[in-house]
Amino acid sequence: IIVQVLQVVLALVLLNVWLMRFNKSTKYRGGESHNMVEEFKAYGLSTNFMYFVGFMKVLIALSLLVGLFYGVLVLPAVSMLIVLMVGAISMHLKIKDSFLKTMPATIMLVLSLVVFFLIA
Repeated sequence: IIVQVLQVVLALVLLNVWLMRFNKSTKYRGGESHNMVEEFKAYGLSTNFMYFVGFMKVLIALSLLVGLFYGVLVLPAVSMLIVLMVGAISMHLKIKDSFLKTMPATIMLVLSLVVFFLIA
């Protein structure tokens, strides 16, 4: 049940960030950015790459939710999420963001690793 709860939490956070808060300012945005486009620019990443990452994260979120019924989807989804969260943390470190701004990606990484090691 722990894995399933974490799947739902991870999925809902991803969908919230990429669908509900895409154009909203939060205290966790990298650099001085106020939305996702500005955040990726602060990292030196292109808009096309931002849309690719967004597509992947929404796909991962949906895979985690569908994975509640078809467990075979969970390991690939959480593995890709681990890769993306390591990338997110490295971008925060690259621009010398505070721990507060890096914390959400770090928490997502830890939760993803827990799921990975519980099902691998």
